[in-house]
Amino acid sequence: MTDEAPQAPDRFGEVRAGRVRRTIPVVGFAARSAGGRVVAGLRQRAGNEGAVDDFHRRTADRYADLLGHSKGVLMKAGQLMSTFDGSGPTDGPLAIYQQALRRLQADAPPMDADTAREIVEAELGKPIEKLFAGFSPEPMAAASIGQVHVAWLPDGRRVAVKVQYPGVAQAIRHDLANTELLATFFKLSMSLTPRAFRTDQRAAAAELSERIAEELDYRHEARSIGRFADLYRGHPFIRIPEVVANRSTNRVLTMSYVDGVGWSEALTADQDLRNHWGEVIGYFAFGAYRHGSLFNADPHPGNYRFGDDGSVGFVDFGCVKQFPEWVRTGIVHTYRATLAGDRDEVFRLANRHGFLDTDADLTADQVFEWWAMMSRASLGEQPHSFVADDSGDALRSFIGDGPASVAFRRMSVPSDYVMLARISLGVNAVLSGLGATFDTREQSDALDGIGEPTSDLAKAHTAWVRERGLPFGLDPR
Repeated sequence: MTDEAPQAPDRFGEVRAGRVRRTIPVVGFAARSAGGRVVAGLRQRAGNEGAVDDFHRRTADRYADLLGHSKGVLMKAGQLMSTFDGSGPTDGPLAIYQQALRRLQADAPPMDADTAREIVEAELGKPIEKLFAGFSPEPMAAASIGQVHVAWLPDGRRVAVKVQYPGVAQAIRHDLANTELLATFFKLSMSLTPRAFRTDQRAAAAELSERIAEELDYRHEARSIGRFADLYRGHPFIRIPEVVANRSTNRVLTMSYVDGVGWSEALTADQDLRNHWGEVIGYFAFGAYRHGSLFNADPHPGNYRFGDDGSVGFVDFGCVKQFPEWVRTGIVHTYRATLAGDRDEVFRLANRHGFLDTDADLTADQVFEWWAMMSRASLGEQPHSFVADDSGDALRSFIGDGPASVAFRRMSVPSDYVMLARISLGVNAVLSGLGATFDTREQSDALDGIGEPTSDLAKAHTAWVRERGLPFGLDPR
């Protein structure tokens, strides 16, 4: 092999281009779905039992196929909107759509070893034998944007090398340039439910677009890893990899290898250990924006490495949100007011932070119902055992008829809060998959600096925060 690095091939190929050509299938699908829903409702009222559920099953399969075949940003958006591993509602229309969307979460077919090698050499400018002492040809994981290989540096350190699929960035960026595409996707998603929503679909699409665009640039992810590694340095049970900068580009990301077992093996572990892991995931998911305004918005179980010592390693930082301070404080104070049962304060904060339009016509009790539903794990009896309904209740608020659902449909969720709902649902789904049981109220108090902790994990986390001189959730920055 010569020292000259080859050009990476474009295996991904060209996707359908042009703003109109990419948007028309989504618009057409939305129109057909809206009409089909009306017809199904009429048939069911006329005595055809199951007509509505049959409609939703057919539509959900077509919906998943549309997103899967779109290859670009729509497939990624569909992944971000789905939950995992069967967690969530088990019946009704929402369960049908979640089941279909979960097909998008399956590992992507990996690119062949020669293609991966060529991309690494083209990006890093040297033959792979000069870059690594060893490089596993088979990926350890494959996802929608890239795949991960195990390798060894010349000094013997084991690393994980994330290699982006050729052509995927171009395909997704082309879609993101089409400002109508994601907005139309959100309209389509809303059209599949029988209820109207106030949420600004364009603002939500813009927020999602920004997060997806950042995932394409591995240098951005490297910076995010560095920020999380700095924040959690020395933590007793949260492990973050270190970036190997001289082996990383915008399409290749090399980081230290994080030991531990994957999700499928974690599910077979002793329940006490799973409870411990679940609590650790809670500290990571909801601690970063308490202590540093950072927010890792992709709580997929494939992104965790579970240690037999009870620690958890977090290995994917492509989707990270930096909260403005006023949004961060709004989240924490609304949550604390909800736990305190202060309905008037929850209503005031919802109004202040843009959840209530002037014509929203909602009472303090109705607004509180929705926040209480989102905070149910900490409001109930402790310790809390996570089950599918912890995600299902929140998902059902989109289409149900209960008080929380009525409140949600009359509220306008600001764009900064879109990813908060995403991570709350995702983390609940992961904790439900583990069947985790722990004191969520004490965890919240430890994160916010309220009272003295009693459990081992709460004590260890609190001691670490104090030793590092970091703020707690309720401390002013």
